[in-house]
Amino acid sequence: MIGTGYVGLVSGACFSDFGHEVVCVDKDARKIELLHQNVMPIYEPGLAELVEHNVRAGRITFTTDLAEGIRDADAVFICVGTPPKADDGHADLQYVYAAVEDVAHALTKPAVIVTKSTVPVGTGDEVEAILRRVAPDSGAMVVSNPEFLREGAAIGDFKRPDRVVVGTDDETARQVMRDIYRPLSLNDSAPILFVGRRTSELIKYAANAFLAVKITFINEIADLCEQVGADVQEVSKGIGLDKRIGSKFLHAGPGYGGSCFPKDTLALLKSANDYDVELRIVDAAVKTNNDRKRAMGHKVIKAMGGDVAGKTVGVLGLTFKPNTDDMRDAPSVDVIEVLQAAGVKVKVYDPEGREQAEKMISDVEFCSGPYAVADGADALVIVTEWDEFRALDLTRIAGLLISPLLVDLRNIYRPAEAAKAGLQLVSVGKPVKR
Repeated sequence: MIGTGYVGLVSGACFSDFGHEVVCVDKDARKIELLHQNVMPIYEPGLAELVEHNVRAGRITFTTDLAEGIRDADAVFICVGTPPKADDGHADLQYVYAAVEDVAHALTKPAVIVTKSTVPVGTGDEVEAILRRVAPDSGAMVVSNPEFLREGAAIGDFKRPDRVVVGTDDETARQVMRDIYRPLSLNDSAPILFVGRRTSELIKYAANAFLAVKITFINEIADLCEQVGADVQEVSKGIGLDKRIGSKFLHAGPGYGGSCFPKDTLALLKSANDYDVELRIVDAAVKTNNDRKRAMGHKVIKAMGGDVAGKTVGVLGLTFKPNTDDMRDAPSVDVIEVLQAAGVKVKVYDPEGREQAEKMISDVEFCSGPYAVADGADALVIVTEWDEFRALDLTRIAGLLISPLLVDLRNIYRPAEAAKAGLQLVSVGKPVKR
């Protein structure tokens, strides 16, 4: 596994738990040293325990020495980052190409080079070209094998996937990939879908773009619900029971964020533009989602009466979703920026995100827990639905707040229970009192 970030480390740990011998390689010596101490570079439930178990069993090791790491490898997975470029949003492939070149120089036997990183259509062709140029006699085969891991549920997603997508036309490479993923077939849990390499690369982007569109759609329906007196949660349930639609990703909220949807939709749009194809639905979803995150800040201001200069707002949850420390494109950042621009003092708490959040937001007061955030605030806002926010003592919250206003951007609480505690509740996609 080349790269010990989110994809490389989770995939490597799960492969080793299947019984494979795995070597995780990373240039960051500090990260490797921490992994030797069983300190994870990311927060993912169950990952530390999984890694520790397989280290003790001798099935997973960590090194900065790439040549040593891939010496006996039957497959080399490229799991490095592909962040969006600042100028055009296209995936930055410099780390992928650099890793492939390093691997090409170090190959001593034929191996399957597997692109696990999320890459635009045609990247596998360029990877193959690098291998032909640097190691023309290596016998290396290039495969696309995109990941479909949800942060916070990655181990379960890896071990019980809906499908495994493998892009290659080479029968030898197909057999290697079958052998690698064979443990999944013991539970009959996942079909392996063999397709062409370019098709595999596009499947990843198309899947994430569709889910981003689905989230954006229900958020727009939520706005309509507020105006017509409907309940978006009931609408979501009503349409989600239709098997053609499905219930997942129909939860209204402050917009999507994270490491995948924002960058992958932008990269897909850039690829389409390169081929003179319009993806108007995806383009609209990207623009609408960006607007929505800031609109949630204005929603809080409106709930507070509009004149908020000098007031204090408590924010619960900073990461883009629960059970991760990932702050990339988190809605909380936009919400906080809007509040601060209006002259609001902001207090915040997140169970795991503080270290990453400190790099992205400033002039906020980090607190030790939800009640400390509420204490002395004029309003409390739930931005991320961490489990520990699902059973708050609302009566205590009401007593700590200067004004008993709870803005629930994740629809955790019902109006009746908030009212019973003496709180004014403002939700997403619920009928607005006139």
